[in-house]
Amino acid sequence: MAAPNLLTVTAITGRTAYASLSTITGNVVLNASGSNSVYKINEISICNYSGSSISANVVVNRTGGPYYLAGTINVPANSTLVVLAKDTTIYLEEDDTIQANCSANNSAHISASYELMS
Repeated sequence: MAAPNLLTVTAITGRTAYASLSTITGNVVLNASGSNSVYKINEISICNYSGSSISANVVVNRTGGPYYLAGTINVPANSTLVVLAKDTTIYLEEDDTIQANCSANNSAHISASYELMS
């Protein structure tokens, strides 16, 4: 695993990932092993488009275990919750994955904007 030196990055590509959440934990953003890239995660939002409150989890999965960014956090009905904002960015290293789930199927979407640096 060799993430690039941020002083010598040759490309920065803006990306946004979208996913429907369910009760089964799924990948939102995956930085593959051997990618020689680092992802700067700028924003993560969960939109609850249902008429009922839900709870959600967002984790960074890294060797050694999951690390929660939001754990069983309440997302009110018909609202959007910002889990991570531009002023609290994190870096996703090689072989790291952002995963998420929620308490009710067909009720929420997640978006994550990031910069792929290589």
